[in-house]
Amino acid sequence: MQGFEIRDGALAVENVPLATIAEQVGTPAYVYSAGAIRTRYRALAAALDPLGIAIHYAVKANSNQAIITLLRGLGAGADVVSGGELARALAAGIPADRIVFAGVGKTRDEMAAALDAGIHLFNIESEPELETLAEVARSKGTTARVGLRVNPNVDAKTHAKITTGKAENKFGVPIERAPAFFARAGELSGVEAVGLSVHIGSQILDLEPYRQTYVRVREMALTLRAQGYGLRNLDLGGGLGIGYRGEEGPDPQGLAAIIKEQLGDLDFELAVEPGRWLVGAAGVLLARVILVKQGETKRHVVVDAAMNDLIRPTLYEGFHRIEPVVGRDRADAGMADIVGPICESGDYLAKDRPLPAVAAGELLVVRDAGAYGAVMSSTYNARPLAPEVLVDGDRWTVIRPRQSVDALIALDKVPDWLAG
Repeated sequence: MQGFEIRDGALAVENVPLATIAEQVGTPAYVYSAGAIRTRYRALAAALDPLGIAIHYAVKANSNQAIITLLRGLGAGADVVSGGELARALAAGIPADRIVFAGVGKTRDEMAAALDAGIHLFNIESEPELETLAEVARSKGTTARVGLRVNPNVDAKTHAKITTGKAENKFGVPIERAPAFFARAGELSGVEAVGLSVHIGSQILDLEPYRQTYVRVREMALTLRAQGYGLRNLDLGGGLGIGYRGEEGPDPQGLAAIIKEQLGDLDFELAVEPGRWLVGAAGVLLARVILVKQGETKRHVVVDAAMNDLIRPTLYEGFHRIEPVVGRDRADAGMADIVGPICESGDYLAKDRPLPAVAAGELLVVRDAGAYGAVMSSTYNARPLAPEVLVDGDRWTVIRPRQSVDALIALDKVPDWLAG
């Protein structure tokens, strides 16, 4: 895993032992490698820059201000799917004209905020949304640039809960309806249809679905131009996966080759929206063993990280490698469930996983947790949000403090009539 290696018998992130961080900030805690994020971004940029393809970081993968700021400094724009993510991207210094707003349910207030900011493009996912945006833009005396998100009915061969490009998914408009959509946009004041957008899912390891998708996007883009529409933007989506089981993930050069093959001869502004591929492998979740409970049929390793900290395993069977931070000769203790203390059978980080003998107080590391980890966490069971730490060479700092129970309680307000 880039940015993480064994030093003096224990796992370190860049030049900082993970045990040192755990001692000072406690557990559970998320830890990210700035160097790993830089390496991934530069590899992607090296593949895409020769084709003039803009990179819009998918903020939903990890929306910590430090992470967005780091990627902005490398040249990334932003792909946002809420008013909150828009505010985060702007606060991190990403220029408004490098921000694209996607999502199936933008509210009028969110549309207004994005128009006020002057974002580059709205990716629109339905005719009703197009009508609403036109109304909001007219009320402000402006025109919104829009791209149509088309659904190509391509199976990305990923988990059912993170596939988005099949006909039954809620996202986008069937690609065959694009001409009718553009015709309607041409009738409306307040909007200017300038692009096509496509995103077929997340954690995609096989590049062939991209090829199938871009064949259909190319055909429709040329059809729309032939019909006289001023199409100039093609947003090619994201979804590149990572090797959660230690396998090699997709090569950005391979994706670039497919884009060049299918779209390289066309005069369009191209963009992609990577998220997980940039930050997923750059982060880990640290957890400490509370106790080991040996049942009749299973060994349960109970740790202080839970489903509220990392929901991927129970939400969509997400796999994360888990191992002791301190590496030494250990007896093979066989299979175990690594579980949290929450009162739910779904509170687990791993099931039926080979794990060496561990004892109470030992530190474990959950790998590849930089995407859809902290950003999806909750305070279920009144468990405060875990801290996030960024390491950069010899330097490290807390980029989100651990929430206190008092701060969590203070978010609530008891009505006067109950206070007595």
